Amino acid sequence: MKLAQFLRAAIVATFLSNCMSAPAPIQTPPTIRVIAVPSIPLPVAIAKMNGVFAKYGVEVQAEVAPSSDALRKALASGEADLAHAAVDNAVAMDETADVVIVMGGEGSRNELIAQPSVHSVTELRGKILIVDAVHTAYALQLKKILLAEGLQTGRDYELKPVGTTPQRLQAMREHKDYAASMLGPHTSVLAKHAGFVSLGSTRQLIGPYQANGAFLTRRWAREHSDTLVRYLAAYIESQRWLLEPANRSRVLELLMKQWHLPAPVADEVYALLKDGWFEEDARFDLEGFKNVLKLRAEVEGQWKGRPPAPEKYYDPSCYQEALSKVKAAR
Repeated sequence: MKLAQFLRAAIVATFLSNCMSAPAPIQTPPTIRVIAVPSIPLPVAIAKMNGVFAKYGVEVQAEVAPSSDALRKALASGEADLAHAAVDNAVAMDETADVVIVMGGEGSRNELIAQPSVHSVTELRGKILIVDAVHTAYALQLKKILLAEGLQTGRDYELKPVGTTPQRLQAMREHKDYAASMLGPHTSVLAKHAGFVSLGSTRQLIGPYQANGAFLTRRWAREHSDTLVRYLAAYIESQRWLLEPANRSRVLELLMKQWHLPAPVADEVYALLKDGWFEEDARFDLEGFKNVLKLRAEVEGQWKGRPPAPEKYYDPSCYQEALSKVKAAR
C-alpha cells in the first residue's frame, strides 16, 4: 500500500515538474529594417521570394520612402536600420549622421528624359526641371550635364523637388511645363515608350558612377555586425540569382509583377539589367564612387572643390565577410 502511494506521488511530482519547467527558448531571427528609393531592390524581393533571408538567419522589413530626404531622415533618426539608395545620399548625411557605405549593387543607367518638344540640352534654358532633392545624387548629375552646356541652376533654369523617379515621370505627364528630369530604369524605359525623349545617358555624359548601394550608421553596423553580414550575404546570393541566365523567365515575371510592366518593356529592362546596371555580386564600383565625390566637389563646391578619399565613406570589411559566407554556403 505504501509503495503504491509512493509511486503515485512520484508520478504526480514528475508531471508537475514537467509542466512547470520553462520551455526551451525559441531562437527568433534578428530583424533588419530596410528603407529604399525609388523601389524595393530586386535582390531584396528575390531573397524574400526564394527564402534566402531565412537561409542566412535574418528577417527583413522593407519599405519605400517617398523621397531621398525622407529616407535620410529615417536612417538618421533610427526609424530604419539600413538604406538602399544612391550612395551620394550617404555622403550628404556626413554632417548629420556618422554613416558608412557597405555595399554597391547598381551602376547608373540614368538618362536625361525630356518632354517630346525638347530636342537638345540647350533647349532647357529657362525651363523647370524636376528632381528628387536639389542637392543630392541625380540632381548633381543633371546640374553637371547642364553646366557642360553653360547653363547654371537658378540663373538659366529652375530646379523643383518632386520626389522619386516614378513620381517625376507622373509629374511630367501631368505638367508639360516640367521640361525634363533624370530618370533611371525601369521608369526611363516607360517614359520613352510614352513619347518622351532621351537627351543622353549618364554613361555617355558623365562616365562611371556608383549609383544605388547599401549604407547605414556606423553605430548600428558595429552593434549588429553579424546581422549585417548575414543580410549582405543574402543580398549577394540573390543578386547572383537575378543575373543568372537560367532564371530569365522568372526574373521577367518578377519585373512585370513588381513594377507593373508590359512584356515588351520588361524585356528592355532585363537587357539593361544584364548590361552592367546590376553589378556582379553587388560589388562597389570604386572608380564610379570617385566620380560621385568629384561631381559633388565640382557642382556643389564641397570640400573646397577637393574630393576626399573614398575610404572616408566606404568600408568593404562586412561585404568581404559576407562574400566569404556566400562562398561557404555553396
